[in-house]
Amino acid sequence: MIEAGIVGGTGYTGVELLRLLSGHDQVNIKVITSRAEAGKPVSDLYPNLRGHVDIPFSEPDIGVLRECDVVFFATPNGIAMTMAAELLEAGVKVIDLAADFRLKDIDEWQQWYGMEHACPDLVAKAVYGLPEVNRASIREAQLVANPGCYPTATQLGFLPLIENGLVDTGTLVADCKSGVSGAGRGANVGTLFCEAGDSLKAYAVSGHRHLPEITQGLTEATDDIINLTFVPHLTPMIRGIHATLYARAKADVADLQLLYEQRYADEPFVDVLPADSHPDTRSVRSSNVCRIAVHASPRDNMIIVLSVIDNLVKGAAGQAVQNMNLMFDLPETSGLLRAALLP
Repeated sequence: MIEAGIVGGTGYTGVELLRLLSGHDQVNIKVITSRAEAGKPVSDLYPNLRGHVDIPFSEPDIGVLRECDVVFFATPNGIAMTMAAELLEAGVKVIDLAADFRLKDIDEWQQWYGMEHACPDLVAKAVYGLPEVNRASIREAQLVANPGCYPTATQLGFLPLIENGLVDTGTLVADCKSGVSGAGRGANVGTLFCEAGDSLKAYAVSGHRHLPEITQGLTEATDDIINLTFVPHLTPMIRGIHATLYARAKADVADLQLLYEQRYADEPFVDVLPADSHPDTRSVRSSNVCRIAVHASPRDNMIIVLSVIDNLVKGAAGQAVQNMNLMFDLPETSGLLRAALLP
């Protein structure tokens, strides 16, 4: 049985981790930390977990966390990097759902995240946790940087084209929409129901911190220079990401559908839909699946990829559990074979 700890169990990714891990037959949730809610039963804050998670929140205690087999950090950026070294020295595997270890360029990370990195020496040792690319390395990893939600949907959509050198990587466009849970559980006027409901808006157009993460991942798949225009939008829904991706083909591509089907044929959590499909976000709600459809526009030589995920599952907690399964040599799908919720 894997003894698991969660640091930061009160946010949306934290409660999603609790939901998934509570149904995992190889995991015992040993500790859930929250300074603000210490001593309060988890079910008091999240009644959906009543009867599933019976332990209370507790103050972060490195001594208790060192007794875990794996520790998940579902915390704001900048927290995991202050505790990871001591946990790794104790033999604990660490999965960070924030961005502390995602970018290999420390200077770039500090520029985008506005703080000094506390343990830059560990960044090179961290494995980027996108199983569809780094599965073998994740199996051997002690420290995994769980990908961001936008980067997951965008990279999975673009990768088959870029890996095969089929598109102009200097003119890529990612037009992405996210539900408001992506902004976290903290109080914010912009995500209040009266502000975000019945409305759609772009944000961070001049630069979003997920841009360098996406670019880094795509660059590793090609020798070409990646130039990506990435524009995120906030949509009036709770969960889900819809990425509409545009790439200009270098030449006629014989069979795009076959290309995608073959690339993801053995991937348990990537579903390539039939030709001419249009995936919607509700088809992946609460599941760990990325659904993809690929379209060609011969008139202007454009390829358009539609990629949808649940930002809290494949975009965060579900992918973290998928990575844990790999790190502990369990079946990759353990605890994650749940159908999406409809309606």
